[in-house]
Amino acid sequence: MSTETLNHIRNFSIVAHIDHGKSTLADRLIQSTGSLTEREMKDQILDSMDIERERGITIKAQTVRLIYQAQDGEKYTLNLIDTPGHVDFAYEVSRSLSACEGSLLVVDASQGVEAQTLANVYQAIDNDHEIVSVLNKIDLPAAEPDRIKAQIEDVIGLDASDSVMISAKTGLGIEDVLEAIVQRLPAPEGDRSAPLKAMLVDSWYDTYLGVVVLVRVIDGTLKKGQQIKMMGTGATYHLERVGVMTPKLILTDKLEPGEIGVFTASIKEVADTRVGDTITEDKKPCAEALPGFKPAQPVVFCGLFPVDAADFDDLRAAMGKLRLNDASFSFEMESSAALGFGFRCGFLGLLHLEIIQERLSREFNLDLIATAPSVVYEMTMTDGTEIELHNPADMPDVVKISEVREPWIKASIMTPDDYLGGILKLCQERRGIQTDLSYVGSRAMVQYDLPLNEVVFDFYDRLKSISKGYASFDYQISDYRAGDLVKMQILVNAEPVDALSVLVHRSQAERRGRAMCEKLKELIPRHLFKIPIQAAIGAKVIARETIAALRKDVTAKCYGGDATRKRKLLEKQKEGKKKMRQFGKVEIPQDAFIHALKMDD
Repeated sequence: MSTETLNHIRNFSIVAHIDHGKSTLADRLIQSTGSLTEREMKDQILDSMDIERERGITIKAQTVRLIYQAQDGEKYTLNLIDTPGHVDFAYEVSRSLSACEGSLLVVDASQGVEAQTLANVYQAIDNDHEIVSVLNKIDLPAAEPDRIKAQIEDVIGLDASDSVMISAKTGLGIEDVLEAIVQRLPAPEGDRSAPLKAMLVDSWYDTYLGVVVLVRVIDGTLKKGQQIKMMGTGATYHLERVGVMTPKLILTDKLEPGEIGVFTASIKEVADTRVGDTITEDKKPCAEALPGFKPAQPVVFCGLFPVDAADFDDLRAAMGKLRLNDASFSFEMESSAALGFGFRCGFLGLLHLEIIQERLSREFNLDLIATAPSVVYEMTMTDGTEIELHNPADMPDVVKISEVREPWIKASIMTPDDYLGGILKLCQERRGIQTDLSYVGSRAMVQYDLPLNEVVFDFYDRLKSISKGYASFDYQISDYRAGDLVKMQILVNAEPVDALSVLVHRSQAERRGRAMCEKLKELIPRHLFKIPIQAAIGAKVIARETIAALRKDVTAKCYGGDATRKRKLLEKQKEGKKKMRQFGKVEIPQDAFIHALKMDD
């Protein structure tokens, strides 16, 4: 290893929109460099979680080392980091990119540039990457390489004349990609004699080895048996194993500058390894730490409760285990009158929430109820104190609040022209403010400022259904703005149901309240007495539905005769119902909560 110069190393990542073929291209690169035998190879080899393979998305960034014999006869070490394409995992992308010097930009030759392509390319450009554009799926009948090249030049401003034409599925043009990586991407820089300085790119939990840490060595050498120090947390560890991933873990003695590899050091929890931290030698530390990353901030919160209260301890253990592998997922205990004990969890977005929920039910066999997703609100109280509100049920008295601020996002939506009208209408309905509208060929790119709490419900589903799946959507949090937000409560038989309270904008409250009441009317079974369902803001009821009582026919045995006999029996029944309604308890079935919280108007 020591004789190998830095010039023979290339660190690169693949950036693309969802479904443009990143993971398939990674498969072909692994195959053509012979890193795995035919028997070990399978499709989407780097997507290791079942859920990634089923949904066809990448969630965790994965790395692999490839050895390539170039056409000039030299041997090169290529370190590939496969990144997620979905907006919720953008922080995975940013940290992967900072460990590389170049990127392959993969664009589907039939679909062209999408919203997420732009977002990820701009991240690569911010990291000063050299970018090689690759047009994938050129074997499709609908492929239009020349039009897409022009589009890349217009929209992103990259020279696409020497784009590599490939089909990752059939393996066409893979050799050209490898040559382009070697010839056109820069080699890393680093000083072997300087004190050790390495960047912590990622970490995950392994049942046998403890926490496995992925690092990019910048200066110095990382050796087995070294005493290392994390500069961010100040903790010191003794290195036990050092290795590289060729998807399989292969142990080596050391990692040199420019290399990407893994180590284990009896670290107990992933939370102890902060992504972006600088690793140095305990005795001979480097002068200054690397800039690092901002920790991932949860933006969407929701309560998770076990359907069966006896599963609470299992849920707590399961969340602890998921937390080992996903440091961006946070949770704290909470209790609800309607749902019992559970947890308030923070997520990076709706897809992240869905995936965590699915992993809890699948890997740990838990039946869960999720409350309505809500975002973090900032409040200024009348006495000048600032508080953050995660759960609408905890909202303080209105009299004590002087201002409520909600998070807003900058959204960019790319859509074929035919669906533009419907999408603009959807954004207007959600209180959006249009900031820009431009055209690339027959596709429109719209930019909107939108309140996040209008997006977390069902915005993405609605967008996909309006555009028949063709629109793509990307967002980033921009700022907090003051708004006229009110807490809307749902009352069933005059009792507030805390799990259904939401914070809404006053202009949307009536629409949302009416929809929820109508939904609950269908979902709550009839009782022996009338049940009113009301949506209220404070003491003012804004929507109401009534579930009719189940009645026994008390006059069935009266044949003819005096009408007063019938009336007497009916009056008696009415008295009974009145009494029942005073003392009766309404049973709300669990699935009513689940359906009422899925707001798809």
